[in-house]
Amino acid sequence: MSFLPNFEAFTMGMWSIGLGAIGAAVTGIVLANTDLFLSKPEKATLEFLEEIELKTLGSEQRTFKAGELWKKNGAVIMAVRRPG
Repeated sequence: MSFLPNFEAFTMGMWSIGLGAIGAAVTGIVLANTDLFLSKPEKATLEFLEEIELKTLGSEQRTFKAGELWKKNGAVIMAVRRPG
């Protein structure tokens, strides 16, 4: 009968925890820095953008269609969808 503790199970457990932590760190870095699992964005058509209703900011509230912005002059458009 030996009074020395059994370090084999402890060592195996430490290796498992260490490898799990390294795997979690690598997975977190890959997911945070790539778009592998994100859905691809869709391109907005000109017809869709023309029909969007815009509201002005400020004291005078005015609503108009986005197509009015480029009827007479060209316009640069950036469409952003907020989540939620």
